[in-house]
Amino acid sequence: MWNGKKKAITFSFDDGVTQDIRLIEIFNKYGLKCTFNLNSEALGVQSTLTRNGRVVPFNRVPADKVKEIYQGYEIAAHTLTHPNLRGCSDEEIIRQVEQDRKNLSKLCGCEVVGMAYPGGGYNPDDHAVEVVKQQTGVRYARTTRSTKSFTLQKDNYFCFYPSTYIIEEDFEKTVDEFLALDTDEPQLLYIWGHAFEFDAEYISWENFERICKKLSGKADIFYGTNKEVLL
Repeated sequence: MWNGKKKAITFSFDDGVTQDIRLIEIFNKYGLKCTFNLNSEALGVQSTLTRNGRVVPFNRVPADKVKEIYQGYEIAAHTLTHPNLRGCSDEEIIRQVEQDRKNLSKLCGCEVVGMAYPGGGYNPDDHAVEVVKQQTGVRYARTTRSTKSFTLQKDNYFCFYPSTYIIEEDFEKTVDEFLALDTDEPQLLYIWGHAFEFDAEYISWENFERICKKLSGKADIFYGTNKEVLL
């Protein structure tokens, strides 16, 4: 399916924080591919977050550096300002998604077609998913609910569930299960997270790099961005 390969790996990281720069260095080192989901109206904003008992930088990359920082990777929408889309009017959902998509397309110099829903949990609801599907230029959209499965969700690209989240206790176990998988059917390992979570030490940079090294260089695996593996 993917250049004749039955297995594929993709990563998806949210919010467009400056820690993405270090993350991209790791991906480049091991030949891995990722999609980065950005909030275009938050670009350049500097702040902090308290996560896992630690205060960590939460600085968004500058708008004029987006193309340079993410060169070779896919950029996708994450809404303009990261609202919970549940309960938003149709007009606001369309504005948040479509204007973000258009802003990012202009910044990166190619059409943005992907998206990750903001807010996590059970955001979005079914109605918001349908609005995104019918009234924006988005062609796939990721949620945050891990499946621990590798089955390709061909009929569900506008409410796509990842396999695993980098801060989950069984993250590496899921990775190992995928690597050990022998399959005749298409199987996808879809990993998501936020790069600031490494600074919060939910998982260390060193441990994540070790796992990336474990995932890399497999002859039977296709490594691609979200768009490359889904579309």
